Amino acid sequence: MQLRIITPAAQERTFEVTKVFFPGIDGSFEVLTGHAPLIAALGEGVVRWDGGSEKIRSGFVEVRDNVVKLVAE
Repeated sequence: MQLRIITPAAQERTFEVTKVFFPGIDGSFEVLTGHAPLIAALGEGVVRWDGGSEKIRSGFVEVRDNVVKLVAE
């Protein structure tokens, strides 16, 4: 699946991943390839994926058709 990260400080970055861990506002959760469509608010924490990570203060994630869009600051 494709992970697209959009932040105010950087251009959009894209990674090929099999799983991503998110710091949701109601607790952490994981998205795997083939996940059902989802929109969720994120809290402060670290987003982790295959071979990478990014610290965020807040944001949201949209999952649809094996594309994960992370908009965060």
